[in-house]
Amino acid sequence: MLLLAFILASLVSFASTAPTTTSQTSTSTKVADSSCTNGPFTRQCWGNGFSIATDYDTKWPVTGKTVSYHLEITNTTLAPDGYSRLVMAINGQYPGPTISANWGDTLQITVKNSLKNNGTSMHWHGIRQANSCNMDGTNGITECPLAPGETKTYTFLCTQFGTTWYHSHFSAQYGDGVLGPIVIYGPATANYDVDLGAMPITDWYHPTAFQEAEIAARGGPPAADNGLINGTMVNPTAGGGGVYNTVTMTKGKKYRLRLINTSLDNHFMVSLDGHNLTVIQADFVPIVPYSTQWLFIGIGQRYDVIITATQAISSYWFRADVQLACGANNNNFNIKAIFNYAGAPAGDPTTLGAAYTQRCSDETTIVPYVKKNVPSGDFLTHVQQLNVSLNGGGVPGQTGNIVTWTINGTPLDIDWELPTLKYVQESNDSFPVDLNLIKLPEANAVSFLSVPHPIHLHGHDFYLLGTGLGTWDNSFASTLQYTNPPRRDVAMLPAPAAPAGGGPPSSGGWLVIAFLTDNPGAWLMHCHIAWHVGEGLAVQFLERESEISGLMSLSTLNAPCKAWDAYQPTAYYVKDDSGL
Repeated sequence: MLLLAFILASLVSFASTAPTTTSQTSTSTKVADSSCTNGPFTRQCWGNGFSIATDYDTKWPVTGKTVSYHLEITNTTLAPDGYSRLVMAINGQYPGPTISANWGDTLQITVKNSLKNNGTSMHWHGIRQANSCNMDGTNGITECPLAPGETKTYTFLCTQFGTTWYHSHFSAQYGDGVLGPIVIYGPATANYDVDLGAMPITDWYHPTAFQEAEIAARGGPPAADNGLINGTMVNPTAGGGGVYNTVTMTKGKKYRLRLINTSLDNHFMVSLDGHNLTVIQADFVPIVPYSTQWLFIGIGQRYDVIITATQAISSYWFRADVQLACGANNNNFNIKAIFNYAGAPAGDPTTLGAAYTQRCSDETTIVPYVKKNVPSGDFLTHVQQLNVSLNGGGVPGQTGNIVTWTINGTPLDIDWELPTLKYVQESNDSFPVDLNLIKLPEANAVSFLSVPHPIHLHGHDFYLLGTGLGTWDNSFASTLQYTNPPRRDVAMLPAPAAPAGGGPPSSGGWLVIAFLTDNPGAWLMHCHIAWHVGEGLAVQFLERESEISGLMSLSTLNAPCKAWDAYQPTAYYVKDDSGL
């Protein structure tokens, strides 16, 4: 098996400390009992020979059932925290409706763009899209944007199970409302009684995301005005309105809660006063359960947790604290929700939160339930380095100083009307340098990368082999975790804090990930801080290019691209960032 290696490194100012947790150490070698079905005391089962022991990378059910949704994006005005602002809402609501299906179902989702002056796209975050890259919904990579008035239907098989979200990939547009949760029901590594569903957590800005992106590009990231939990929050100003999200529990029951960080710029530590969180899934990967009081959740990450309602009948604060070294929020430490026990007296909680250490680094006790190893022999033979840097200066077509993030000196700058899959469809191999395209032609090779920021890879779960501070050295290869390393689709790089006197840190950090080239397509890998991907911090992998046209119909590109070509010359707004 050929190993391909890429290492990215940069200077950032994130502080890193570890949480206090307890963890089980065993992983499963069990096989599915075909007669066992999923229930409160048998959550590891699913049915028909599938269970929590199934490796969904290689095997999944096919139910033959198609679950359909219709999403329409419109311009409107909403006040999720009591402050009325312009929002691009899905079906008139924020967040958009939860899309749900069972493991093995086919989702068929029709998206209509009824915005007045914006294109759009819809990306299904973390969905592997096995042999269906043309449904990934990434404008400039897998499709042209959807022009106003146009409709597109996305169809894909749910080969994974767990919690994720969908969002626009049209610049910073998802920060103005174009997002919603996805729940794919399947087995779990621990039992529970009630599924509470998804609870997205986000930063929230009173100006539009496009206005804030302009500020970020010219002067650094702005502070968020507030945070939202499940689309709502109290406004901190006197008489500002808004309400806390409220959840009711019954004493003695176990509850599954699906947490999603849908932020533009803020990373959170979350906790429920007086209760431990039993973590059972990281992104789409089931893990050996572990218990913690506080849980770090980076942008784009998801955690499924179980809460056991064994405390006194009362009301308890759920807290989402923005970490000071990786985000700014004007209502920090007041971003909360209420968890009520049935029968509790009315009124806000008076509980106190447990102490914790501020940090901007991932959970360190993640052990995948299904064991998978990474071969280490060819790591150094195939290692390459991709250097991330922050630049400030002039950009062609723009006035003033513009911040760009580059990889190997180039910020990614996609072409909305000529997505990467269009090159493949036309057998055109003349890719511009600013597409930041890396070819991965060989099947079932393992690609290695080392990266900063909350990095999200489309089309794959990756193996998280190691992280560290300072500059990467090849001698570190022997210290990486090749035996059942954590797997997920978003990971954070711990990096040194800035000096007390100000200025950048003196050294950088590194994070090594690996993924198997088993999914032909054009796959974006990018920082999920919206300002950073808008400023170019992304690369794309063209995986097994010669096989793509035979696995999926690229004719799905034709009608949307034709409509976009007709719309773009008269568009009110022009592209002024990476397009992502």
